[in-house]
Amino acid sequence: MSSPSFIRVEKKPLRLDDEMQFIRSWIEKPLRTGAVMPSSKALARTMARYVDPDSKGPVIELGPGTGPVTEALVKHGVDPSRLVLVEFNPDFCRLLRNRYPQAKVVQGDAYRLRRMLAGTVEEPAAAVVSGLPLMTKPLRTRLRLIADAMTLLGPGAPFVQFTYAMMPPIPKELSGITAKASELIWLNIPPARVWVYRAA
Repeated sequence: MSSPSFIRVEKKPLRLDDEMQFIRSWIEKPLRTGAVMPSSKALARTMARYVDPDSKGPVIELGPGTGPVTEALVKHGVDPSRLVLVEFNPDFCRLLRNRYPQAKVVQGDAYRLRRMLAGTVEEPAAAVVSGLPLMTKPLRTRLRLIADAMTLLGPGAPFVQFTYAMMPPIPKELSGITAKASELIWLNIPPARVWVYRAA
């Protein structure tokens, strides 16, 4: 009977370490990190659900942080070798390389996406999944990001973005792009919504 509880105790510190690392990063650079805590499992699963694990091409994740959405993507069936993880924080990059050695971890500014991934992504991407704090950025920066993402995506492939805000992080009325939102995810703190954008 003692064995299962021992296993649970061993698992908890990993999540706690991630949360402490996230909090430290947020205190040092709140606008860069954008959240006090990593995404909840409920939010991560919702984001991963929009990615077809059987599709071809890389799956690009922007701002993976400590990797909760990355983990959800892998559990959803995405082969880790297809993952391209774009992360600004060098400490998070080291953690991601250790946890996902098959993935490509690219350290740099995801808001310069096309330039960052020139020569790294050589075929149309199956999805771009973003954990970036878009609402902390000017609208022009957000529009440039989705324009860059759309040039990397294959036909019909999704750009998946979460937000804590009530309004969409990228306007729904953009020409040539469709936008759909998930239900509010109450199990996340704070509650969040997932927006999915595709070329029309």
